[in-house]
Amino acid sequence: MPDNEILATVRSARTSAMAAADAIDAARARRWRIGRIGPLGLGLGVGIGSAAVAAAVLYARSGRKEG
Repeated sequence: MPDNEILATVRSARTSAMAAADAIDAARARRWRIGRIGPLGLGLGVGIGSAAVAAAVLYARSGRKEG
């Protein structure tokens, strides 16, 4: 028995929803999980950012000569 329009539309919508869910899962897998790094799952995002700022300041000051 051939599918009618309603069944074909439902099947198409279900396929699209499953593909969207798979795409969301794949995007989550590609993201860095900085918040889960370290013991006990402590967030280290702020520490990594602070270290980058400190390194930039030290690098900027390294070329200056005083006096």
